[in-house]
Amino acid sequence: MTRRGFLKGAGLTAASSALLEGAQTLHAEATPDGVTHYGPREFTATLKVNGQTHKLLMEPRTTLADALRNRLGLTGTKVGCDHGACSACTVYLDGLPVNSCMVLAVDAIGHEVTTIEGLTFSDNKLHPVQEAFIRHDAMQCGFCTPGMVMSCAALLRENPHPTEPEVRMAVSGNLCRCGTYPHVFAAVLDASGSKVGKE
Repeated sequence: MTRRGFLKGAGLTAASSALLEGAQTLHAEATPDGVTHYGPREFTATLKVNGQTHKLLMEPRTTLADALRNRLGLTGTKVGCDHGACSACTVYLDGLPVNSCMVLAVDAIGHEVTTIEGLTFSDNKLHPVQEAFIRHDAMQCGFCTPGMVMSCAALLRENPHPTEPEVRMAVSGNLCRCGTYPHVFAAVLDASGSKVGKE
């Protein structure tokens, strides 16, 4: 590369950076009032998780799963596929089950996040679904268990006495590599007070 070519390339790079910066500034000025901008660098965000408010430093691209596990130390939420296909990372966002690997942490600002750690009661008593999972040996490697429990608990909140087909439908997005599904179904039916195997 010649000196002339190097200087020419450096000039183009500087000009491109200036244009991009100008475009971002114009975009920011053109947006309506009340719109919050994040990034591109790290910023301090406030998240409400399991009833407690946390301030954490993160980039706009940080997923909710990453914020929970690596910023807040709530490692009960597992990341299996990181593509929203296995549901091991299921948490509640305003009470609704979501795959936290597919939700940006910035989208959780102003909302209530509940993880598997927050599913226990205030007196540290396990949730009925968690107790039933233990009784029915509904886990092996345990990697899918937190997400599975969150999905099952959400089902019982909406439908306290589900049938087995309804339990199967509720966990149809939760993948268990160990194949403990029959134990999961039995545990949920037990926790609901239903007779195991009753349709």
